[in-house]
This record gives sequence, structure tokens and C-alpha cells, in this order.
Amino acid sequence: MSSIGQAKFSVGQVVRHRVHSFRGVIFDVDPIFNNTEEWWLAIPVEMRPKKEQPFYHLLAENAETEYVAYVSEQNLLPDVSGEPLRHSQIEEMFALGEDGRYRPLFLEHPH
Repeated sequence: MSSIGQAKFSVGQVVRHRVHSFRGVIFDVDPIFNNTEEWWLAIPVEMRPKKEQPFYHLLAENAETEYVAYVSEQNLLPDVSGEPLRHSQIEEMFALGEDGRYRPLFLEHPH
């Protein structure tokens, strides 16, 4: 049995895809693959990531559209552009701090 590594990225962090031209903010992390087998098998074999790594849920965007993406850790890089994201759902989940980082609203308003 393989050990599960620590997630390299965190909720609120802006990342970009290593291969495809999109970026986004992380809103959830799965310690290992937690999607359907059908979804995983739809990825071309030469690009299919291993399941035993963190997977990230992103509010993602590219030049044309905004969407939710599910991406393996091996396919993400930190986004250091400093450019704000335009995704329409960001304000529902995050507050933008003065330092340009996205802070989850559930941490901003404890109950």
C-alpha cells in the first residue's frame, strides 16, 4: 500500500495547468483520486495521471470560458502572474485579501 503524500497546494491558491492553458483558484482538495472511473478513463492514456496523489477542485478559466476543473497535482504549477481571476463563482467562496491571495469565506466569517 502506498502512502498518501501531503498536498503541495492549498485552498485559495491560484494555480495553472502544466500542459493546458488554463488557471484557477483551488476550492477543495481530495487526498487521492475521488471521481468516476469513466472520467479517469476518458483521459488519454499518455496523459492519464496516477490516482494516488492529491486532486484539486478549481474554479478555472481560460481565454474563452469559466468552469470547474478537477486536476491532479502532477499537472499543476503555482501561478505567479499576480493577475486576478474573473470566475463568476469566486465571490461566493473567497474574499480577495490585500496581498492578492484568495481567502476562503468560511475562514473569514466563523460561526
